[in-house]
Amino acid sequence: MLATLPAWAQPASGPLPGMPPLVVPTDVYAGARPSAVSDAVKGFPERIYVPNAVRNTVDIIDPRTFRVIDGFPVGRQPQHVVPSYDLKTLWVLNDLGDSLTKIDPATGKKGETVRVLDPYNMYYTPDGRFAIVVAERLKRLDFRDPQTMKLVDSTRVPCRGVNHMDFSPDGRYLIAACEFDGTVLKVDVASRQLVASFTLGHHAMPQDVRLSPDGRCFFIADMMSNGVHIVDGDAFKAIGFIPTGRGAHGIYFSRDSQSMYVSNRGEGSISVVDVATRAVRTRWEIPGGGSPDMGGVSADGMVLWMSGRYHSEVYAFDTSDGHLLARIKVRRGPHGLCVYPQPGRYSLGHTGNMR
Repeated sequence: MLATLPAWAQPASGPLPGMPPLVVPTDVYAGARPSAVSDAVKGFPERIYVPNAVRNTVDIIDPRTFRVIDGFPVGRQPQHVVPSYDLKTLWVLNDLGDSLTKIDPATGKKGETVRVLDPYNMYYTPDGRFAIVVAERLKRLDFRDPQTMKLVDSTRVPCRGVNHMDFSPDGRYLIAACEFDGTVLKVDVASRQLVASFTLGHHAMPQDVRLSPDGRCFFIADMMSNGVHIVDGDAFKAIGFIPTGRGAHGIYFSRDSQSMYVSNRGEGSISVVDVATRAVRTRWEIPGGGSPDMGGVSADGMVLWMSGRYHSEVYAFDTSDGHLLARIKVRRGPHGLCVYPQPGRYSLGHTGNMR
C-alpha cells in the first residue's frame, strides 16, 4: 500500500469543480435513461462501430437489419471506439499504431487521424477538462487536451497492464485496474497523483471497472478469478466477490440500473447480476459457444451488444430474456465496440460510460 498524500494534497470535499451534478444523487446512471437523449446526438443514425484489432479496420453494423453496412481501415491494432465527452465525436484507439482516428457519428464517416502514443483505452475526467489516455505498455495515464489531444500531464503507474477505470460519484478520484499483476490503483483527479494501490491476489487478472449505480462501490471483472470483485473506493479495499463465469471481462448496466451484465469470455455466456442483492439472477448462454468481450446496451435498453473477440463476430442479446437475436460476422479481432448514439449528458469514455 502506498502512503497517502500529505494533508495539502488530500482530495477536497464536495464534487469536482466543473462536474455536472448527478441527475439523481442515489443513481449515477439516472442521466442515461432511454428518454434522456442529448440534443447533441439527436438525428445521429443508430450504428454499432466495431474495431477489429487483428485486421486494423472498423466495421459498421446497422442494428435494425443486423448487417455490416460499411467499414474502413484505421491504424494498427484498434482496441476501442470511445465517445467524446461532448458526445459529438467517436475516437478509434489505434494502440500499436500510436494514433486516434475520428469518426463523425452524424455520418458514420472516417475523419482525421491524430498521433497519440499507446492509446489502449481512453476516458474523460468528469469535468471534461482532460482526456485520459490509458497508455498500457508505457505504464502511464496521460492527461490530454480533449480537443487537440496534446499532452498536458502524465501519471506513471507502478503496475503492468493498466487498462480500465471509473470515477467516484463526486468525480474526485478514479479507480483503475492493472491486468498483468492484479493491482488496483486510486488516483486523485484534481492533482493527477497516485494516492494508493493494493493487489487483488497473485492470480488476479482485473479487467473492466464500473461504479455501482448507487455510487457506494466499484465492480471489477476478473478473468482469472472468474467473477467480479467488489471494492469500496473510499476505504479503498476489497469487500466482496461475485462468481459469474469463466473469463469475466466486461461490465455494463441495464438502462434502469437494476441489472449488471457481465461477459464471461472464457465460457461464452453473459451473467445477469441483480444490482440490489449482488447475486447472479440468470445466465445467458451463446448457442454453440462464443467469446463475448466488450460492448454496450442499446439506447432503448432492449439489446445488449457484445464483440466476439476470438470468433470474428458480434452478438446481439434480447435483454428481456437473453435469447440471441443475431450473431454477425465481422473481420478478425473485434474488441471494444461502441453502440451509438446513447442517452446521457456526457461521456466518461471507454465504449460509452454515460452520465
